[in-house]
Amino acid sequence: MVLYKLEDFEPNYRDAFEGHDINGLGVYTQGTDEKIGTVSDVLVDDEGHFRYLVVDLGFWIFGKKVLLPIGRARIDYDVDRVYTIGLTREQAEDLPEFNERQTLDYDYEERVRGVYRQPIDNTLPVDTSAALDPLAAPVASLGATPTSARDDYSYEREPSLFGLNEQDHQTLRLYEERLIASKRRQKTGEVSIGKRVETETARVAVPIERERVVIERVTPADAGTAVSGREADFREGEVARLEIHEETADIRKEAFLREEVRVRKVVDQDTVETQETVRREELDVNSGNLPIEER
Repeated sequence: MVLYKLEDFEPNYRDAFEGHDINGLGVYTQGTDEKIGTVSDVLVDDEGHFRYLVVDLGFWIFGKKVLLPIGRARIDYDVDRVYTIGLTREQAEDLPEFNERQTLDYDYEERVRGVYRQPIDNTLPVDTSAALDPLAAPVASLGATPTSARDDYSYEREPSLFGLNEQDHQTLRLYEERLIASKRRQKTGEVSIGKRVETETARVAVPIERERVVIERVTPADAGTAVSGREADFREGEVARLEIHEETADIRKEAFLREEVRVRKVVDQDTVETQETVRREELDVNSGNLPIEER
């Protein structure tokens, strides 16, 4: 079965542990409180189930990393510790070294499991929540090699190594995904507003006045009447002088305010709907013939 690093399988795994991070927790032997190393990683299967803790045995064996089956570990977040169940120094020395660059195949895991199957003095916790199935394959004892073949090996067949015992793991959290809507502001364009000058021919009519001389000759009523020599004034030269005027159009240009242009932005409200597939965990209870009460 293919195994993955927890962070590669689920980058946000810390959210499921309320911000706790199992990486970096100290590893201690149960009962003696002797520190044997530090958790450097977690390996999960393709369904996300914890299978191994990667333990750096720097406090026991310098520079060596080994795998600790999850069933042999008890995580206590109250003191930020991981307690091993039945791991001795001799077993740690016999464990094959874990190398991230090497592929974890069935043979390697069998070497690891073979070390932990050796008899130990500690009493291992039993998964009492599992149903009793008379047809099920027998679980391998601590000192025996499981009879399952390479192709159909299942971690569930060895609950002493990979089972989450009832005593240390009493809370099962079910998670669901929800769509969280947020908004981000982005530029969609730009509007530039300026002025340009256009020319056109304008016409205006201006009334003007011109003076001209009108000479009228009329016959007086007493024409033909003789006058005395003093009245008859015979002379040559100018008789009358008149000044003649006319108006001309005086055109000039003046600038006047025609209109104002006010530029502003308005916000239009709209609702955008989207859909996405979300996941939700449901509880599956396999109790066999045992009565179960759900509250």
